[in-house]
Amino acid sequence: MKYMLLIYMDELALGETEREECYVESTQLAHDLKSKGKYISANPLQPTALATSVRVLEGKQLITDGPFAETREQLGGYYLVDANDLDDAISIASKIPMAKKGTVEIRPVIEIPGLPTA
Repeated sequence: MKYMLLIYMDELALGETEREECYVESTQLAHDLKSKGKYISANPLQPTALATSVRVLEGKQLITDGPFAETREQLGGYYLVDANDLDDAISIASKIPMAKKGTVEIRPVIEIPGLPTA
């Protein structure tokens, strides 16, 4: 089953050196998952200052800068994995470096037949 592991953190929690170390650890985790056939995709996200939100209200686009909701933690990145079950997804999430500084939300992915593949 596919799971989206959403990484939430305070964008200002890491200095540049810590961020680079996190990228190195995250890349190694991605390679480890790939060797086990569990890796699909992973990427950090640019800061929320570069985000744009789109809503359609009564047929009209409403475009705003930044994320939709103001929260203490922001969505900072993700892993998309193919895990055996929730316990396996939890095990993977606990290895994500930012789990030590933020929160990793685990969400099962609904696979819709007919969607294009990569």
